[in-house]
Amino acid sequence: MSDKFTYIADLAKQQEVPMDGIISRTIYVDEQVKAVLFGFGKDQELSEHNSSMAAIIQIIEGEATLTLGDETIEAKSGSWIVMPPLMQHSLYAKTPVVMLLLLLKG
Repeated sequence: MSDKFTYIADLAKQQEVPMDGIISRTIYVDEQVKAVLFGFGKDQELSEHNSSMAAIIQIIEGEATLTLGDETIEAKSGSWIVMPPLMQHSLYAKTPVVMLLLLLKG
């Protein structure tokens, strides 16, 4: 790995997706951003919560139902969501899901 940049050729291959459960792993962190890769087994849920930081969610693989505030959206591979700080949100994995979460510190 270079000390000038970070390169991952395929994010989906970086995260195991459990049959039953949720796995998360921090793949990058600096003063401005923390990147966490999640693997959700089918039918797994991340219950409603909020973050003190703005965040970006990108669905790398799979299909999920996300609740963002009072709205529900259907997300799939390629979906990209920007959330302001303190927004209530939750996720239900309709299929096995790999998700990238970027927590924006600034």
